[in-house]
Amino acid sequence: MSTSNASTVLITVTGKDKPGVTSVLFAALTRHGVDIVDVEQVVIHRRLVLGVLVSTEQDPEELQEAVEQAMATVGMSVDVAIGVDDDAPAKLTSTHVVVVLGQPLTARHFSEVSRGLAEINVNIDSITRVADYPVTGLELQVSAPDVDEETDARLTSAMADIAAGNGVDVAVERTGLARRAKRLVVFDVDSTLIQGEVIEMLAAKAGCEPQVREVTERAMRGEIDFAESLRQRVAVLEGLPASVLDEVAADLELTPGARTTIRTLRRLGFHTGVVSGGFTQIIDSLVDDLGLDFADANELEVVDGKLTGRVIGEIVDRPGKAKALQRFAESFGVPPAQCVAVGDGANDIDMLSAAGLGVAFNAKPALCEVADTALSYPFLDTVLFVLGVTRAEIEAADAEDGVLRRVPLEL
Repeated sequence: MSTSNASTVLITVTGKDKPGVTSVLFAALTRHGVDIVDVEQVVIHRRLVLGVLVSTEQDPEELQEAVEQAMATVGMSVDVAIGVDDDAPAKLTSTHVVVVLGQPLTARHFSEVSRGLAEINVNIDSITRVADYPVTGLELQVSAPDVDEETDARLTSAMADIAAGNGVDVAVERTGLARRAKRLVVFDVDSTLIQGEVIEMLAAKAGCEPQVREVTERAMRGEIDFAESLRQRVAVLEGLPASVLDEVAADLELTPGARTTIRTLRRLGFHTGVVSGGFTQIIDSLVDDLGLDFADANELEVVDGKLTGRVIGEIVDRPGKAKALQRFAESFGVPPAQCVAVGDGANDIDMLSAAGLGVAFNAKPALCEVADTALSYPFLDTVLFVLGVTRAEIEAADAEDGVLRRVPLEL
């Protein structure tokens, strides 16, 4: 803070970013013995905006002339405002992060988001791009009037309404250590980590896929108890040779971005695994392929080399998935608040509710209603952007390991 005899001067430098601009500016400021009050800088597509608020007891007009001359030597424009109010309140730490994802992300989308924030008295503190592939992602650091559950709910609800009405994804989290402290991620398998439903692939081998798909849809919407639906669907597999399990396992197709997601999470030290209403005989190969740390699923009974149409042991259903998450979290010493769960159906409701962050991925309405955030694009790596990982960070690590590539997108 300046003394009573000091003047405050705001210096704003703009122009093409290049090495040495900051050095030249601060050399000029050094010669005038100023005190630094605040500094902010941003570069957008190689265009620099650098703002410096200083306090000086010398002639501020001489400082202005010196700064203008210095910036002219590096081809930069400069605006100098003398007598700026330095008694403004200190900048508050942002309370929440809002991540906006779109393909494309238009000006109208962002206008709706910013309008929605303003209507609930939430200020945007900063905006940065976190992704340009496979979607465009912007991260907004925002400040809400209060930090409590009521504010969280109001902000999340407002952003969910905007997302639903504008065809974009908007995720909301509190800032701070809680966001950066996530340590364990659990994925559902069918229609989340992989494309399609394994039970339907097995049913196709028995020639009754349509009937099984109808029961699956009812279960995912929450219209029928999952355990009962599983018994009904597994019953039609009676008599199939056990070899079909290997055939279906070999035909599994990962969701786009799944390998990138798991690879990145492992680099960051996350524990990663799956909890599924599917079957261990098929999921085990997926666990090995991706290098997952844990897995829980149902086991199909096999007698004399054929499926009996029954499941062995306790069924991993909606409450069972939540129990599995809690069990794995305890085994790794991770509290529930530091867990993330990602799923798509009604049987994932309890699991997502038990985690510190529940992500509905291309999910049924029943799950979206209880999830902390919903993602609607068919790319699993969008989960990383919600966790605060940027595309640039992902690709820098991939390039270092020699696995960097971008495939053409099909929406």
